[in-house]
Amino acid sequence: MKLNVGKPLCFIDLETTGINAAKDRIVEIAVIKISPNGSEERLEQRINPTVAIPLATSLIHGIYEHDVRLMPTFKEFAHDLHQFIGNADLAGYNSNKFDIPLLVEEFLRAEVDFDMRNRRMIDVQNIFMRMEQRTLTAAYKFYLNQKLENAHNAMADVEATYEILMAQLDRYQDVEVEDKDKNLVQPIKNDMQALADFSTHHRNADLMGQIILDDDDQPVFNFGQHKGKLVKEVFERTPGYYDWLMNADFPLYTKRIFTSIKLGVYKFKS
Repeated sequence: MKLNVGKPLCFIDLETTGINAAKDRIVEIAVIKISPNGSEERLEQRINPTVAIPLATSLIHGIYEHDVRLMPTFKEFAHDLHQFIGNADLAGYNSNKFDIPLLVEEFLRAEVDFDMRNRRMIDVQNIFMRMEQRTLTAAYKFYLNQKLENAHNAMADVEATYEILMAQLDRYQDVEVEDKDKNLVQPIKNDMQALADFSTHHRNADLMGQIILDDDDQPVFNFGQHKGKLVKEVFERTPGYYDWLMNADFPLYTKRIFTSIKLGVYKFKS
């Protein structure tokens, strides 16, 4: 099937220093430009973000600071990228929420007028989520091929959740997926630790994921200006930051973890 585009459409994907669209920087950009005549052009470029790339982020996308040290900065590359994209509509995966906002921020920092007026934005993830809903009712239908009665009744919902997990264990018990090291593993098994590991995106020090653990089990900030930095090192360099956190609107449990780190008594329990 040929895409029915009235003007060029650019599929965009970014690899970045983090997941904050307002503050993080691009380290790699790839674009596929589809023209109305069906022709395709590709552009791929690594970018020197001019800021540190957190190790936890590099371990995800495989791009380290030494890989981009000699690459152009976004400001140096911005005009070529702007010319390549032109007046095209934009598409991507989670692009409305992340890639496009971050890209526009980079253009603004580079003082390039990337006009968003009259650009249509197509987010493939949103289409996926709308068409293949991930609600409890949809999961019940998918795994058990039944309609969930009394949805949003607490007991009905928790019974359904229990049934869905049992169905997942049956469905995926021998299914292999790639782990972060590209090794094939069978993560879905009747083992609570294995299920907990697979259903968690980060290893959290607190419950809300404001503090996560690095590969050495050391707590690092997962938000704000110190994102990716060791909590204890920030407290040592900027003592007033701890006081600000204690007076800010964080959960009490998170504040308890901050205090234990500051006092030097925090210990991760797996």
